[in-house]
Amino acid sequence: MLRIIVCCAGLVLLSVQGFSQQISRFNPDTIRTIVIDSAVTVKANKLNVEGFINEIISDTSFYKAFRNMKKYNFIAENSIFTYDKNDRVNGRIYRKILHNPGPPYIKYLAKSDSGKVYKKNGKYQFYTAEMFDYLFMNAYKSDFVPSTAIDKGETHESYKEKLKTLIFSPGRPVKGIPFISNKTEIFSANMRQYYDYRFYSGTYLDSIPVYRFKATVKPDLSAWTQDGIMIKELTTIFDKRNMQILGRFIDMKYSNMLFDFDVQMNIELGYFDEVLLPTKVSYQGNWDVPMKKEERASFLVLQKGYSIIKNN
Repeated sequence: MLRIIVCCAGLVLLSVQGFSQQISRFNPDTIRTIVIDSAVTVKANKLNVEGFINEIISDTSFYKAFRNMKKYNFIAENSIFTYDKNDRVNGRIYRKILHNPGPPYIKYLAKSDSGKVYKKNGKYQFYTAEMFDYLFMNAYKSDFVPSTAIDKGETHESYKEKLKTLIFSPGRPVKGIPFISNKTEIFSANMRQYYDYRFYSGTYLDSIPVYRFKATVKPDLSAWTQDGIMIKELTTIFDKRNMQILGRFIDMKYSNMLFDFDVQMNIELGYFDEVLLPTKVSYQGNWDVPMKKEERASFLVLQKGYSIIKNN
């Protein structure tokens, strides 16, 4: 059970002990698609820190964007890389997929792999690749409906479901993961003392007016306090016109006796016929747990060419 708990912490929390700098792989960062005009100082009409926090906590559109994929044809390009201890690539997986709705199915337009990807029994060498398939390949093949919570004993699947919260609903508690559950609540009364909150005005994808709300760990905290804070940065991009979330960047790092992880992940959405749909997911991270081989990996997901088929 301990091994399951620790391994499942690698869904979005993958890392390496002592690996504190940003990992220069896919460099996931929503900020790179935004031109910042200025800091926002107006505090009327809910345009303040509390207003942005409430929008993040109550938002459901971000998760719905992924569920909405089931209604569309689209092309997905998925690239997964694994690395050795010297950060040299030792495994690659590439897939170009055509997704078709109703009932959902996928067609491989291109598929290749090389290096140390699979075990002799056909299973993945790396837990990262397994978790990638759980999040994306299963989503392409299904309605992407969250599983029912399992009450009688925790299982591999139930931990995966809990860890989805870190992607789609950051700031909420994730119970059932040792030493982490309360560290995800960065907007709680207790955790706010450790963060700086700032928001800016900008433009997303050259045309969409947005706010960028950024929560970062205060730089003047003691090293001991900073080490105990898991989410180092959470940046959220809001459409000014309707306050829908268009992008999210999260930087997480934590170390204890059970595991070390250091992760950056970025998710971006785009409008197609006024419907929000995923366009880019980039991830880089390392994780290390006792009795299991250290993993270093990155992946990039690009989705484009959305079109809807009527009468499905």
